[in-house]
Amino acid sequence: MSLVWTSLLPGHSCTLPREGLQAFQAGGAVSRFRSLPSLHSRSFHHDSVCTAGYKTKHPVTAINQHPLIPLHALRASERSMSVSANDGVLNGKHPDPRELPSGRFIRVVEVSARDGLQNLPTPAVPTEVKRELVSRLLDAGVRNIEVGSFVRSDWVPQMADTEQLLRILPPLSGSVKPLDSVPLPPTSNEPSSDPAIEAMTVHYPVLVPNMRGMDNLLKLEESWRNTGAKNSLTDEIAVFVSATEAFSQANNHASVEKVLAGLPAVIDKAGLHGYRVRGYVSCVITCPYSGPTPPEQVVDVAKRLLDMGCYEVSLGDTTGEGNPHAWATLWSALETADLPMPAMAAHCHDTFSMALSSLISLLPRGLATVDASLAGLGGCPYSPGATGNVPTEDVVYALHKLGYRTGIDLDRLVEAGNWLSETLRVRNESRVGRAIWARRVAKQSSTASPGLSQ
Repeated sequence: MSLVWTSLLPGHSCTLPREGLQAFQAGGAVSRFRSLPSLHSRSFHHDSVCTAGYKTKHPVTAINQHPLIPLHALRASERSMSVSANDGVLNGKHPDPRELPSGRFIRVVEVSARDGLQNLPTPAVPTEVKRELVSRLLDAGVRNIEVGSFVRSDWVPQMADTEQLLRILPPLSGSVKPLDSVPLPPTSNEPSSDPAIEAMTVHYPVLVPNMRGMDNLLKLEESWRNTGAKNSLTDEIAVFVSATEAFSQANNHASVEKVLAGLPAVIDKAGLHGYRVRGYVSCVITCPYSGPTPPEQVVDVAKRLLDMGCYEVSLGDTTGEGNPHAWATLWSALETADLPMPAMAAHCHDTFSMALSSLISLLPRGLATVDASLAGLGGCPYSPGATGNVPTEDVVYALHKLGYRTGIDLDRLVEAGNWLSETLRVRNESRVGRAIWARRVAKQSSTASPGLSQ
């Protein structure tokens, strides 16, 4: 079957942040939302049947989703809920995203549990802390949470417990066919063409760099099902490759061509088992070893990942040297090469404090997905001096102020970031997070001392 690309937002041009969503010209979606009788059950159900807006070389079939996502009750008196500040989250309740204020939806992929934690020094972060992190992110409305890696534990010790973590996470709302089922057309877990549905769908992507990692994931899923479990532990994997030879040798211990040559088999096997696949490209702006990265190298790698079957390619500014001009140059090169721009995500490290301005500059050009890390956690051991990803709190705050939708509760996100920083005993790199938390503490102190003179 030939590879046919269909844009999630065909013909979309974001000239104004509050421009309404345009009608979708390809794919379709039917959704059923069903609330439980009482929110005191601390959970909600969402059933959906959808067909994908993308068409890949893996045939599209219907997905029947039955998530059960815990919501931790938080005191409403400790936060100020407003539609403008929290993207339509009222009194701690997450409404149907289609009822949120008008404005283009931006998908946020949270990478703190993998990209953020993996660079921390030993001892390893306890698995229970990671589970709590994911739970708090879900509670804040985050639905795309990268949770781990199937890599050698001696190379990345912080990811050694990925298998244990997946077993104890709240059930996701994606769906893959049972590994022991009779041969059927593989399930497609491509993003729905309706952003509102995608906003309610939980995904736990895991990094799978090679066939060994893919086989380990499938063995885990099989052992999980042998316990009688009906749900899958994840429905998405991520593969990665560098845009430069020098970084590929340092990070992958192989050439770019060798890494790319090994990915089709991994992606095909993932597709046959119903997993959607996301691709990462490192060093899209500069390389810590070879300097500025020619845009044509990024275009070549991104195109090849898409041709292999990746539904989306995350463009990583590994060194954090990107700026609006550099990103505009790269974006233009991708457009000129006729790549499907809604399938391009931005993954910016904030080493030189230009990440947020770079992301904002891409919004009018149709940027639809942003990678971010809670409290700005992260870094890269192969890029000296590189700091973490752009803080999720800062991204969500800016998007909401500009009129975009994310489906994320900023107040709860700030709570999660403050908790994570205190738990790990690291600095909270989110300016928005620190500011909102400081105001909350000051307000609570003022309330606790009503007798003070004005």
